[in-house]
Amino acid sequence: MGTGTEEPSSSGGGSASRARGLAVKALVLLGGALLLKWLRKSTTRWDHARAVADSLIGEKFSREQARRDPAGYFNMRTLTCPATEMVDGSRVLYFEQAFWRTHQKPFRQRFYMVKPCPKEMKCDVQLSSYAIRDVEEYKNFCDRPKDQRPQPEEVIGDIIEHLTTVHLSRCERGKRCLYEGSTPPSSYPNSWNGASYCTSELIVHKNGEVHTWDRGYDDEGNQVWGPKAGPYEFKPATPPSSYDYMFSPLNLPSVLALEKTCFHL
Repeated sequence: MGTGTEEPSSSGGGSASRARGLAVKALVLLGGALLLKWLRKSTTRWDHARAVADSLIGEKFSREQARRDPAGYFNMRTLTCPATEMVDGSRVLYFEQAFWRTHQKPFRQRFYMVKPCPKEMKCDVQLSSYAIRDVEEYKNFCDRPKDQRPQPEEVIGDIIEHLTTVHLSRCERGKRCLYEGSTPPSSYPNSWNGASYCTSELIVHKNGEVHTWDRGYDDEGNQVWGPKAGPYEFKPATPPSSYDYMFSPLNLPSVLALEKTCFHL
């Protein structure tokens, strides 16, 4: 005999369960798609430029390289700091280079302008070097209090001759570098020591190192100046030792050769 009640329909329960399962699956797929989109979010052109500028800023030395090969490399100090920003967002950095124990007397001073590569070019960052109108006015710029430096509007007026441009690209996954690049082949004339043109390669590493390799070539493609064993390796500043005093200019022609390099880093 019946009790007057009916058993729940098994088909109705199954439909509800399937609906809930589909809803959960849809939410999982949507969340995964959003996460994947976030992970794949591309770095903007200006993010690349800022990363390169930030990596160049600071005090760096070729001390370790000079210890390994004192006949081939000098112990030098480079110092780079922000100078101003252009209306288009390009960052202007001041750079100077000197021998370690006479770092108050830089033998090379430059402005760097860092900005994204033009969209039509296959690179990420364009790094250009410029001459300074009055280098004496900028000597030890980074070491001075900001109110004793040339002001941003003065800096813009003191950017004069364009020297070279290096085009940098983000390093491939798995490499220890962040960005690497060079000047276009044989695009910068140079007459130092019998050269007809010069090239410059630049590598920015994840640990703050900057490697630069400037070389001059004659009409036949023979290298006539610049290191042959490899680039200069400038590493972030560490406490110096008395051993560093061993590495100083050996002779005037060598010092002049350093000043005549291509990219001047």
